[in-house]
Amino acid sequence: MERHMHANNTMTRKSRPIQLGAGPPILSINWPQSLTIPKTNTNFSIYRVSRLSSPALEFPFMDDIEIPQYFICPISLQIMKDPVTTITGITYNRESIEHWLFTCKNTICPVTKEPLPRESDLTPNHNLRRLIQSWCTSHGVDRIPTPKPTLNKCHVLQLIKDLSQPHLQIKTLRQLELLAAENERNIKYMEGAGVPKAMVTLIVKIFKSKQIEGLHEALSILHLIRINSSEAKLILHENDQIIESWTWVLMSNNLNNNIAVKSHALSILKRLIEEGSSSLLERLKPEFFDAIVGVIREKKVTQQGINAALNVLLHACPWGRNRGMMVKSGAVFELIELELGSPEKRTTELILGVLFHLCSCADGRAEFVNHRGGIAVVAKRILRISNTVNDRAVLILSLVCKFSGTKSVLQEMLEAKAVSKLCVFLQIDYCDSFLKEKAKEILRSNFDEWKKEPCFDSLALTKYLY
Repeated sequence: MERHMHANNTMTRKSRPIQLGAGPPILSINWPQSLTIPKTNTNFSIYRVSRLSSPALEFPFMDDIEIPQYFICPISLQIMKDPVTTITGITYNRESIEHWLFTCKNTICPVTKEPLPRESDLTPNHNLRRLIQSWCTSHGVDRIPTPKPTLNKCHVLQLIKDLSQPHLQIKTLRQLELLAAENERNIKYMEGAGVPKAMVTLIVKIFKSKQIEGLHEALSILHLIRINSSEAKLILHENDQIIESWTWVLMSNNLNNNIAVKSHALSILKRLIEEGSSSLLERLKPEFFDAIVGVIREKKVTQQGINAALNVLLHACPWGRNRGMMVKSGAVFELIELELGSPEKRTTELILGVLFHLCSCADGRAEFVNHRGGIAVVAKRILRISNTVNDRAVLILSLVCKFSGTKSVLQEMLEAKAVSKLCVFLQIDYCDSFLKEKAKEILRSNFDEWKKEPCFDSLALTKYLY
């Protein structure tokens, strides 16, 4: 068979697909003329060959060797180490097609452009792999190693079963963590075998026993796997102690790898809260918001963890009861303090999003105006970050002026240059017309008070308002 393949290794663009036995074609693609590399007595690792020029792979200090086109991966243009055939009938190197599917998030075959779901099977092409190995041996090239067996669902199910054995628990968790970190293919099998549900169940068990052993590993696995929407809903439906368990994790101060543990916990909690039902979000307790605000206050988590905490607050904001608990937990003060540190764009958008909701209630507005930096930092962000920030900032100032616009608050707006910033905002053509109306409303309603100040240019302002 090898002689047959080698004798036909100069396929033209009109060549038919290469086929072994009665199975699907190894490759169905129009290739250039033959691919060549020079020959030498020096051993050469074939899987490190790169396409230096088209159509050939050339090394000028070696005699020519023709490489069969069907040895080459259509994606990497390198000789395949672990050929696998997709449901579209095309053979690729496993690493390349998995990167295409799982890392690049593509859902079509790169050659045929036919649908190629990420959950579809990649069938090892053993015939082609053995042929490549034989070719390497006969041409004095380092033989490519036989790929190690890939993870399968049965193996994962056995590992989940081992979690119930106390003496195997930590060892099993570390195995699962290594597997999840290895590649996206493993994550796919772990998701299908029910690892996310098993990890959540284990964390709830740890919470009940108050024994933290295994907590870090379980959270790390969940963070790597990324719970999908349907599974998150199912997990929340089947276990009513998840929120209480996560609250305990966030409020614990004696954890090993405290920053990593809490950052992972927040990332997972964000995903769960996003899929939480209205009844779940309506039943959140004060301790839950104390824990979230406490994390923001301490700042002993990663930036991703901070953003996850802010996302959790934002998703809980539509319920008035939750906003009241956030205010009581000191959220307004901590959010302003966080924003005064000039965080990244996304963090600012989340902070102002939560502040807008909290300023819709009287207690929230009271906390906002009592902080000497509140009005100033919100006004400063207008026209500096994004349209989302412009929207939230103008609406926050509108709420404050309309419902809490005391003389001292209006004076602070003038001193913090919020008034002048709103005037500039009115002059920008690309700004939303609705927000411009809100800005005009703020300026019109307080014009009589501000015009008394010597530093206020009432004539210039009149030009923009009427």
